[in-house]
Amino acid sequence: MPKRILAGVVTGDANAQTVTVSVERRFTHPVLKKTIRKSKKYRAHDAENQFKIGDKVRIRECAPMSKTKRWEVMTPAMIEEDRRWREEHAKAQQVSDAKRHEEKEAQH
Repeated sequence: MPKRILAGVVTGDANAQTVTVSVERRFTHPVLKKTIRKSKKYRAHDAENQFKIGDKVRIRECAPMSKTKRWEVMTPAMIEEDRRWREEHAKAQQVSDAKRHEEKEAQH
């Protein structure tokens, strides 16, 4: 199963190899039909201490690294790897959908 990926802004970089990332989500209130903004902070692993406050980053789930760190900041190489994986997965899904459609047509 693919790991969850979130996008947010670095709000803290005081600790070594750790950044605090604020992730905002928007949704429509089910009754009021008003757009609501909610944010949540995540502690993420930053091995090279390369991200500073205000940077826009992407974080992904990982195995627990400490009591509060369950996320890691994605480097450009990780982002490219994820993009390639998603493209390959989409192509494989299209092929399987086409085969399923052909089998369904053959039955009728």
